[in-house]
Amino acid sequence: MIKFVFQGDSITDANRNRDDERNYGYGYPNYVAGELLKKHPHKFEFVNEGVSGDRIVDVYARMKCDILNHKPDYMSILIGVNDVWHEFGCQNGVSDDKFEKVYSMLIEEIIAELPDIKIYILEPFALKGIGNEAYWDEFKIGVENKAARAKNVAEKFGLKFVPLQDLFDKAAADGKNDYWLADGVHPTAAGHALIKDALIEALDF
Repeated sequence: MIKFVFQGDSITDANRNRDDERNYGYGYPNYVAGELLKKHPHKFEFVNEGVSGDRIVDVYARMKCDILNHKPDYMSILIGVNDVWHEFGCQNGVSDDKFEKVYSMLIEEIIAELPDIKIYILEPFALKGIGNEAYWDEFKIGVENKAARAKNVAEKFGLKFVPLQDLFDKAAADGKNDYWLADGVHPTAAGHALIKDALIEALDF
């Protein structure tokens, strides 16, 4: 049995049921799990440990309970948008340097504990929407910076980096941003399907 842990913020959380580990929420973890469970019966066990509002420092803080204790064979992580967003809302964001440093610490410690794990780093993304339009220019730059730092971490540890921003940019080329990201950050069903396709395409097993 291959155990796969989804890690991240509200985009990953997607209203998952904490009382039922087989309830993966309404987002891309549910789509990924459904497709792989259909194609490979009895081969996978999935756990969604995404937590709404999380920044990289929060993921690091709960690493033992929500990653290491599961002893996963595979893990995906999508984090970074709140490290930007929280600075606008409550001046509690995470700087680019600290983001990369803590992200690197997280990956290094996971690999030290679970040397055979396969980790997939998903690119944080955003479109202009009702949740960020008041400060869109700064927000966009912030997310782009976090995406670049996430890619640095993937390259440093030889991990698969899953690009997402370009997918959303191309999908929303007609200007209908909220068809894909309801508020500029949180995906709709269509947006979650884009993430699902990208992650499944990146997987190697």
